[in-house]
Amino acid sequence: MNQNRWKKLGDFLLGKGFYIVLFLCVAAMGISGYYLVRSVSGGETEDQAVTGNPTVVLPDSSAQTAPKAEKPAEKTPEQKSTVQQEKDDPEALPQTQAQDQTTRDVVYTWPVKGELLRGFAVETLSYDQTMGDWRTHAGVDIAAEVGRKVWAAGEGTVSEVYEDPMMGVTVVIEHPDGVVSTYSNLAADPLVAVGDTVDTGAEIGAVGETAIAESAMEPHLHLEITKEGAALDPVSLLPDQL
Repeated sequence: MNQNRWKKLGDFLLGKGFYIVLFLCVAAMGISGYYLVRSVSGGETEDQAVTGNPTVVLPDSSAQTAPKAEKPAEKTPEQKSTVQQEKDDPEALPQTQAQDQTTRDVVYTWPVKGELLRGFAVETLSYDQTMGDWRTHAGVDIAAEVGRKVWAAGEGTVSEVYEDPMMGVTVVIEHPDGVVSTYSNLAADPLVAVGDTVDTGAEIGAVGETAIAESAMEPHLHLEITKEGAALDPVSLLPDQL
């Protein structure tokens, strides 16, 4: 009986059983080979991070790295100041442009017509009839009867109107060329106020007798001219003829 069993097993192995055993052997070898390859190559595991932006360099490509972006040139302090100013006030102009628009030549005229009683003297002394001594004189005194009209020597803007303790009622005009003209010994109640814009020859008031410091002289207009704070001889800006 045992012989029959071994005979049947031998027939099975030589028949269909041979192919089943062969299939199992091939499958076992495939599974073993798969795990062997993973262990040798150290394949990725689920816990390993995968880079999102892999870099690929072609062997014949000259562009190995991306070009660096040029850094914009930094603004100078003056440019920063100008930019900030434009942000604060979009209508504001740089100082040089504003000066070009406001500075221009001015045509001057005599504020009154009359004899020159006392001239300009800042480097030498001249006799003062009222004070009875010798002193400098930063303007000119032009003879004119009380009530005579006084005109603006040039176009500009009235910056001051006041009564000086020594020189009496006074009007100050700033001109577009940087010159400032001052009219003293005026009658009370001038015709202009601070902020008024006047043209050359515009009436600003009348000759008065309000200057205590020059009260010993005959009626006149006291005129002073300055530029950038320095006194100038008014005659140098006025026409030759009175």
